[in-house]
Amino acid sequence: MPSGLIRGERDSAPDMGRDRLPGKSSRSEVDAFLRKVASTPVSQPPGQSGRLIFAMDATASREPAWDHACHIQAQMFAETTALGGLAIQLCYYRGFNEFSASGWLTNTADLQRQMAAVRCLGGHTQISKVLRHTLAETRQKKVNALVFVGDCMEEDVDELCQLAGELGIHGVPVFLFHEGGQPVAEQAFRQIARLSGGACCPFDAGSAQQLRELLSAVAVYAAGGRPALEAFSERRGENVRLLARQLSKG
Repeated sequence: MPSGLIRGERDSAPDMGRDRLPGKSSRSEVDAFLRKVASTPVSQPPGQSGRLIFAMDATASREPAWDHACHIQAQMFAETTALGGLAIQLCYYRGFNEFSASGWLTNTADLQRQMAAVRCLGGHTQISKVLRHTLAETRQKKVNALVFVGDCMEEDVDELCQLAGELGIHGVPVFLFHEGGQPVAEQAFRQIARLSGGACCPFDAGSAQQLRELLSAVAVYAAGGRPALEAFSERRGENVRLLARQLSKG
């Protein structure tokens, strides 16, 4: 990993598609993401609830998308409540060195209140804190997956990769959703996904339904495994049906 990929500077990554405009995830990108989710084992013992950390960048650049993210987050949680098998912890960073983690939430109303109370503030990214926090949580009690939504990266990539590798050793895949198209962030997010055993998928405002389905698919799979996902796919779009078909071949 080149040491120059630090603090999200575009000039340090001339070969990473700097002129590419952000856009909706391509079919191949979605397929690759779904294949990765399909191949990721669910590690909680039968009969025990899954635990999912949902972490978000709440710096100023993401303010326009925050309300929409609140809705997606709540819907993702709601899709798993009938399974009786998922607890979600909301994490976010913003402002000057501010990082927050909720308790483990088991109902949609509490989750919505937590999200509604957050206001975005300018500041640098703190992805390392998200990864370190997830490591600390899973050392106490198994975390089945970390989902992260963000648009940029302003940190030491080598440190992030080290932490991602540790999460991979502990069996905690990181599923990252990259908003926008910032090339250094994309490169870092893909490295984090690879080292942790997770996956990365880009999105924009035009792919809201796609993002909603993919997030819900990750949550349902973490909570109930293949049978739950197959049932979920019967009432959702082609993206989720594709995931269920891939799982049935595994």
